[in-house]
Amino acid sequence: MPAGVSWPRYLSMFGASIIAMFAGAEVVHQYYRPDLSIPETPPKPGELRTELLGIKARHEPNSQKQ
Repeated sequence: MPAGVSWPRYLSMFGASIIAMFAGAEVVHQYYRPDLSIPETPPKPGELRTELLGIKARHEPNSQKQ
């Protein structure tokens, strides 16, 4: 018995925590909408531009969802 609880309870709590972790990662991924495209050439130092695309799309009145 790990942590002083029965195996079925331990496994159900472990499964619930794994599901919650994956769900949280999906929510954050959808909220920030990272740019997963791979550029052909890497950017030079100081040239990298990062944006929060999900937030930018919400603040622009005529933005189109991709």
